[in-house]
Amino acid sequence: MQQKTLGQLAEHVGGKVCGDPKIVIKSVSTIEQAKEGDITFLANQKYENYLQTTNASAVITGKETKNKVSLLIADDPYFAFREIVVLLYGQRKHKESGISSKASIAKSAKIGKDCNIYDFVTISDNATVGDRCVFYPGVFIGPDVEIGDDCIVYPNAVIYDNCKIGSKVIIQANATIGNDGFGFSTHKGEHHKIPHIGAVVIEDEVELGSGCVIERGTLDDTVIGKGSKVWDLVAIGHGTKIGPYCLLVPQVGVSGSTTVGHHCVFGGQVGIVGHLNIGNCVKIGAQSGVNNDIPDGKIMLGSPAIEAGKTKRVWNVIKRLPEMRKSIQNLEKLINNTDKKKPS
Repeated sequence: MQQKTLGQLAEHVGGKVCGDPKIVIKSVSTIEQAKEGDITFLANQKYENYLQTTNASAVITGKETKNKVSLLIADDPYFAFREIVVLLYGQRKHKESGISSKASIAKSAKIGKDCNIYDFVTISDNATVGDRCVFYPGVFIGPDVEIGDDCIVYPNAVIYDNCKIGSKVIIQANATIGNDGFGFSTHKGEHHKIPHIGAVVIEDEVELGSGCVIERGTLDDTVIGKGSKVWDLVAIGHGTKIGPYCLLVPQVGVSGSTTVGHHCVFGGQVGIVGHLNIGNCVKIGAQSGVNNDIPDGKIMLGSPAIEAGKTKRVWNVIKRLPEMRKSIQNLEKLINNTDKKKPS
């Protein structure tokens, strides 16, 4: 890990110092746990009170405020923090092992330059691997798979036949790409498997979390767009198209043949039924259930998912239902008593 002055860090991220630029920064931490020599960040104003109590030597923030600690002012504090973490620590280093003699690599497979392929990796017939890739133990690469440059595949990940992986893709441990989708034809009470003749296309700079599953298409390919991050235990159904730069939080499920636009964000445990069109820049709150198309730019919440503002109003009503029920019962009693007192 490197040490830098606060002034050097500000220059690195295009920010400015409010305080002492000669402070030496040795590490990074959270605003609550930071100590002398640490730099932290404030991206959410609900933590602003910590500026008065933090023991950090400096805080990255978006505006100047009066407090005891030196500040690094940046347009995007969280991104500036990310850039500083990379500068001080760098990315994870991978052992340079070359190609292990314990790996099983088909004679017809093509491996690029400067790859590190660890023990017990399997690379099947006619697979193509680009330059500078890293495959950890237990990785399985199926026949006719194409993988671009600078990819990292962690232990026990599986890539089925004919799938295409772009460059700078990271696949975390135990992910599965290209398994058959949930496709069966029920005839006379029996479920008959439908062959899946499509594949999966993972575009450049995608990252897939641990244990996520990307099913191959029944007829056409399943696609994960450039720069999207699909995290732990997410399931993407056959033939689904996820646009570029989407964020899918753990345990999201997207059913088959759904199309998702660019820059969408799905919270944890969101469920989306099949054959829908989700527009661009859509945000869906955690545990929402989506059963209709969503236009561009909408923020959705609830199950079934409706616009977030309306959902919050519905929830406010739900909290008052016991009192409302009691009021209705009292009104019914009053009406009944009034009716009984009326002359016949």
